[in-house]
Amino acid sequence: MKKFMLFVGGLVAFFILLANIGPMILLGLSVWLLYVIFKKFVKSDSTAGKIGWVIAGLIVLSIGLSNIYAVIGVAAAYVLYLIYKNWKEDDVEPAGQFVESDDPFQNFERQWAEINR
Repeated sequence: MKKFMLFVGGLVAFFILLANIGPMILLGLSVWLLYVIFKKFVKSDSTAGKIGWVIAGLIVLSIGLSNIYAVIGVAAAYVLYLIYKNWKEDDVEPAGQFVESDDPFQNFERQWAEINR
């Protein structure tokens, strides 16, 4: 049942990621462009150049803010990563704690497993 729920959760997260892939690309591109514009703004010496870079930065910032819901896609990608990581875990859980002792009745499960090998 755990594997089925992980599969369904992964399927939902995959479709959310697929629906938000375009805005994620535009958000990443706008963040990169803002970085480049900031570097050019710092290097610019003229006032007109700085005003031009600020205007370009505001335009790119508005594009980036319009795609801010792409963070949902990033969260879906993280959920897919967690599901993939949990899928690999072994479902075998120990039945109880095993205490090392010579008493045959205290560690019956361990001795029974040794006999059945």
